Amino acid sequence: MAIRVQTAEWWRDAVIYQVYVRSFADADGDGIGDLAGVRAKLPYLAELGVDALWFNPWYLSPMADAGYDVADYRRIDPVFGDLEQAEALIAEAHRLGLRVVVDVVPNHLSDQHAWFQEALAAEPGSEVRELFWFRPGRGENGELPPNNWDSVFGGRAWTRVPDPDGSPGEWYLHLFASEQPDLNWNNPKVAEEHESILRFWFDRGVDGVRIDSATMPAKDPDLADFDPEHPPVPHPYVDRDEVHGIYRGWRAVADSYAEPRALIGEVWLDRPDRLAAYLRPDEMHTAFNFDYLNCPWDAERLREVIDSTLQGHAPVGAAATWVLSNHDVTRHVTRYGRADTSMGRSPAQHGAPVDLALGTRRARAAFLLSLALPGSTYIYQGEELGLPEVQDLPDESRQDPYFFRTQGADIGRDGCRVPLPWSGQAPPFGFSPQGASAPPWLPQPADWARRTVSAQSGTAGSTLELYREALRLRRHRPELHGDRFRWLAEPDRRTLYFARGGSFRCLVNLSDAPVPLPEGAELLLASVPTATAVVPANTTVWLSCVEPG
Repeated sequence: MAIRVQTAEWWRDAVIYQVYVRSFADADGDGIGDLAGVRAKLPYLAELGVDALWFNPWYLSPMADAGYDVADYRRIDPVFGDLEQAEALIAEAHRLGLRVVVDVVPNHLSDQHAWFQEALAAEPGSEVRELFWFRPGRGENGELPPNNWDSVFGGRAWTRVPDPDGSPGEWYLHLFASEQPDLNWNNPKVAEEHESILRFWFDRGVDGVRIDSATMPAKDPDLADFDPEHPPVPHPYVDRDEVHGIYRGWRAVADSYAEPRALIGEVWLDRPDRLAAYLRPDEMHTAFNFDYLNCPWDAERLREVIDSTLQGHAPVGAAATWVLSNHDVTRHVTRYGRADTSMGRSPAQHGAPVDLALGTRRARAAFLLSLALPGSTYIYQGEELGLPEVQDLPDESRQDPYFFRTQGADIGRDGCRVPLPWSGQAPPFGFSPQGASAPPWLPQPADWARRTVSAQSGTAGSTLELYREALRLRRHRPELHGDRFRWLAEPDRRTLYFARGGSFRCLVNLSDAPVPLPEGAELLLASVPTATAVVPANTTVWLSCVEPG
């Protein structure tokens, strides 16, 4: 089967499915998802109708942060499989018409990486320590960290290590967990190694990379203290101008292939002009749209985000992206069922009441909205099943460093990472084979039987069948490919209504009361079944309208 999106710029309007390997499918029965499990389910993904797969890190790792602490980019972690299996999976995905994107984490490595182990054994001031941010401490005996920076995961961003003779020594910087030492990108060896890593995977058929924490690799070389409530400009380690040189080098590597590879950035910024800088023609191709992900279920706010996204991307000619959930944020079925529907991830919201019926209804509507907008769309695994966040995991099951580094004040991201339910009436719901030697690495809710793939397949009105039909229609509607987009109504607090060229229309009713269908419109698809002349509350409809808009 040919690759589904034929154009060399496939990333411009692809539907990309995020595969969190350890929670997708477990083939060997150890309770952890693996590459063999993913490969066995590739026909399911092809049938779903997506164009590409994005894999979270599958590299050798101690798993201090679910694989984002990479010990060796050229080896697959044994819990997932091996390099031969990865190559076979990539080839099989291509045969099914699916492209493959893998994660790269430029900000840091694992403390078990050969470079860092060598640095620990070396003397202060040695060449190998310059690959990282080793610095002497402050205070009379160096007992205080070099500066006041805090870790994203909570606590200070510095850990002290002993000198080779055993005496208290220098400190090293880690903006995430202590097991994730930050790399010093001022050292040219760091750039050389990462460009080599890109070639290693591109040569094996990978179609692109997703760049984790893409704004953070460049640091203020002075490592100066700052007030986190009022950070200076430029920030000491977020969105510094020097970071763009990194990605220009990566773009040169990506463009050196007969079919250029894609660079996709995790760029958390609140200024559209600063985000657009990462999408200039010699840097990344696309970046995740976190303004959209975090936007509340509100017509005026969503319209503002859609406008600012399209306007911000236009000057650099980049395609927009639309994403509702991922492995780092609360699943949007749950978020949309709260009183405050904003904030994709907020510790303060973990205990908030949730109306799952309302959240599910809004989530289905939001998917049709996303899929109708110009650009590419991301689906986080399980989203097509309508999975909610699992908020009541027992503390002893949790593994996210957020939970441990905040002493439980932040319960972390495990709730969106619970293994998928495939079939059956009880855990492991087909995630692991019958008679598996271990339970799933995170416990699944007992009431997920009605949410399994098998329960929803062929069931009229199920979330899975909605996704399949929407993706099928999108693929075959020429109007939904390309950049044409125009609003068909003035801003209001109830609806969004727009055209994508030709006869295609999308109407979203974000209110709690029905609104009339436009005259002369033929219903193509609705996020909830409807046979009336109105659009029900919290519903999106796709329409064909022959009359001028």
